[in-house]
Amino acid sequence: MSLLADLLAGKLLDPGYAEAAARRARRPDAPGGPLRRGRRGGGVLLVLVLTGTLIAVAGAEVRRSEPVAAERRSRLIDEIDARTAETDALRRRLDRLRAETERQRAAALARGDAGHGVRSRLARAAAAAAAAPATGEGLVVTLDDSPRDDPDGLAARGGARGRVYDRDLQVLVNGLWAAGAEAIGVNGQRLTATTAIRSAGEAILVDYRPLTRPYEVTALGDPGRLRDAFTGSAADRRLRALEERYRIRYGTRGAPDVRLPAAGPVRLRYAVPREEDGQ
Repeated sequence: MSLLADLLAGKLLDPGYAEAAARRARRPDAPGGPLRRGRRGGGVLLVLVLTGTLIAVAGAEVRRSEPVAAERRSRLIDEIDARTAETDALRRRLDRLRAETERQRAAALARGDAGHGVRSRLARAAAAAAAAPATGEGLVVTLDDSPRDDPDGLAARGGARGRVYDRDLQVLVNGLWAAGAEAIGVNGQRLTATTAIRSAGEAILVDYRPLTRPYEVTALGDPGRLRDAFTGSAADRRLRALEERYRIRYGTRGAPDVRLPAAGPVRLRYAVPREEDGQ
C-alpha cells in the first residue's frame, strides 16, 4: 500500500525526468515557449491580413459591377420597350388588314343570294371566336393595388397583400362571363375561350402580354343587367372583402360606348366540319 501511495504522490519519479522537462520548457522552440508563441501570433496576424485583403477585393469588385449591372438593366428595359412598340405597331397593322379583308369579303359575298347566308354565318362565328371587333354599351370594373401611403394597406400588412394578383382578375372575368357579358377585354386586350391570365414575377400577363395598373375589365352588354347579375355574386363578394381588408381599389361604372378590338389569331389544334356545313 505504501508503494502505491508513493507512486501516486510522485515520490518514485526519477529527479532526472523533472530536470529534463524543465530544460525543454526553457527552450525557445518548445511547446508553449516564446518562439512557439511568436509563431502562433504571426499565423493569426497572417490570417487576419489575408481576410482583410479578400474583403477589400470583394468590395472593389462589387463597386465595379454595380455600374455594369445598372447599364445592362437599362439596355434590357430599352430593348423591352422597343419590342413592345414594335409589337403594338404590328398589331395595329393587323387590325387594318383585317378590316380591309372584311370589307372585300363583304363586297364579294353581297353579289349573290347565297353570299348573304354565308356572311351571316361568318359574322356569328367571328363574334363567338372574338375574331371581329365588338362595340356597344357595357360595364367597366376597375381594380388597383392599395395606396402605398395607406397605413392599413401595403405598409401595415407586409406589402404583398395589398396587391392585385392574376387570380383576382381570373375571378372577376369569370364572374362577368357568368353575369352574361357578351365580350370582355382587360386593358384593351380581348379575351377568348383560350385566353390565359397568368403572372410572371410581379407582372400580370394576358396571353403573355404584360398589363399595367390600374386594371380595367370591360364587359360588353347592358350595364344595368350586368351590374344586377354581378352584384352579390361570389366574385363580387371576394373583391369586396379584398377592398375592406387590404384596401384594394375596386369600383364599377357604366360605359355607353365600348369598343373591344378583335383578339389575336387562334391556332387550330383539332377541327372537324359541322354536319350542316360538310359537303
